[in-house]
Amino acid sequence: MSKVYQSAAGLSKERAFLDSALQSDGAVMRPSVLEWLNARRVAHQFEVKRIPFAQLKAWHFEPATGDLVHQSGKFFKIEGIEVKTNFGPTAQWMQPIINQPEVGILGFLTRKIDGVLHFLVQAKMEPGNINLVQLSPTVQATRSNYTQVHGGSRPRYLEYFLDRSRPRVLVDQMQSEQGARFLRKRNRNMIVEVQADEPVEMHEDFCWLTLGQIIDLLAVDNIVNMDSRTVLSCIRYAGARARSPLEAGILENTTFRQDVLVSALADEGAAWNDFDSIVSWITHLKTRFELQVRRVPLNQVKGWRREEAELRHESGKFFSVVAVSVIASNREVGSWEQPLIESAKGGIICFVCQKNKGILHFLVQGRVEPGNFDAVEMAPTLQCTPANYDPVRPELLPPFYDLVMKAKPDQVRYSSFQSEEGGRFYHDQNRYLAIEVDAYADLNLPENYIWMTLGQMKEFIRFNNYFNIEARGLISCLGISEPHA
Repeated sequence: MSKVYQSAAGLSKERAFLDSALQSDGAVMRPSVLEWLNARRVAHQFEVKRIPFAQLKAWHFEPATGDLVHQSGKFFKIEGIEVKTNFGPTAQWMQPIINQPEVGILGFLTRKIDGVLHFLVQAKMEPGNINLVQLSPTVQATRSNYTQVHGGSRPRYLEYFLDRSRPRVLVDQMQSEQGARFLRKRNRNMIVEVQADEPVEMHEDFCWLTLGQIIDLLAVDNIVNMDSRTVLSCIRYAGARARSPLEAGILENTTFRQDVLVSALADEGAAWNDFDSIVSWITHLKTRFELQVRRVPLNQVKGWRREEAELRHESGKFFSVVAVSVIASNREVGSWEQPLIESAKGGIICFVCQKNKGILHFLVQGRVEPGNFDAVEMAPTLQCTPANYDPVRPELLPPFYDLVMKAKPDQVRYSSFQSEEGGRFYHDQNRYLAIEVDAYADLNLPENYIWMTLGQMKEFIRFNNYFNIEARGLISCLGISEPHA
């Protein structure tokens, strides 16, 4: 049985998270974090090369189905699906998809240093990362990894997440992966805390950072990986006591970070829609939109061509399956080969936000994707790759595309390029945005859009498979700041 959280200072875990998020200096000073990360890149031998499918050792295309599988039957496989839905402009299609039924662990080990909660981050190499090494959670491992199917060593610090009697559990949730690329894939997102005086063996590829330091690094392109972002999105501040701008004597000209914190702490009565209304809205969408997904052999997926080194759509759009060979001297296994998904470039993930009664609200989309567990998940306002759309048919572009693409510089509150999961996706990055529209702008909302405070969004994240990973990743990028008079 896990222990009930109670910090040494008597603070709630929400207040401990908030204090850490407001602290931009920690055990390691911020300017040296990037220097340390760069040092870890050059300290090891890393090499990733594209190869033909024929050179994939331990992987093969099954003769009968054409599915791309590992010889162990573990890890994951690439198979086909046929999709039928009444959501969006395309009613039926076929595609490859990653089938990985294992539940992996994505977890941060935390402890208090000088009274402030610190997170143990890892400088982790992933073969699909543009810059190879990014900041990952303490543990980032599939079940096949940590049960050592690959014959290598166990991930460091795994024992803190498997033995629930050792640490205090602060976050423990099942969250979905990319619904357009994975078939009903989930991972366990965890944050655990050990006592400040408990010895933790340190390894050279690991570093203690405050939450504020990690959030600040999310303003830099491709530093904090996707798995870190999904875990951090599970953190809630509701219940922590922080001053609102009104309490601090600030009536106007607040910063976006201050507005984000107020939105995270806002009372239900200050929200545009109450919680029950949002539940009714998402329930309606789950009955309104249909999703039928049928698994089919990969060699029966129409419109896709398998070539020597690539499985791609005949139009050249969407994504392709490629193969790589990898050398990573600091991983549990020093070298291997594997397939990866390479997506079309130029993806955009954006929340449009607006103040109502002085509280920042975010425009949330109910979105159907073929790999979703329950058909509809909540998503950012805009989640698309423009290159996948027909340029002569702009009417097929998703709602609010023009609003986002034509936003003025003074409307952009957050902008960066962030990588997707480097263990499955090859050089896949999206532009992450937050755009604020005038409080008096009247947006005509389609039925699958609704306004929510950040606090309401965080509340839904607690209950598994409500917010998709793209939304969670963007939510984690929104920094906070406490107003001061």
